[in-house]
Amino acid sequence: MPTLPDDDDWLLAEQRAIGDRIRVTRLRQNRTQESVFLAARISRSTYQAIEAGTVDVRIGTLRKVAWVLGVHVTDLLHG
Repeated sequence: MPTLPDDDDWLLAEQRAIGDRIRVTRLRQNRTQESVFLAARISRSTYQAIEAGTVDVRIGTLRKVAWVLGVHVTDLLHG
């Protein structure tokens, strides 16, 4: 059975990757951050932290963002 690494570097890298996929998806749609966080009904600071990869985003929030962007949540998780 796999075990977790001793540090959380892998988790931080994954958070950044998710944020990057969200940003790329948003930019491909020519949308602003504001249009996404307002439609998803989350705060500006939360959305900015998600895109920056500085927060371990809750799955419910990630599902809202995915829905607003018109993609499946797994597209944001796995790219």
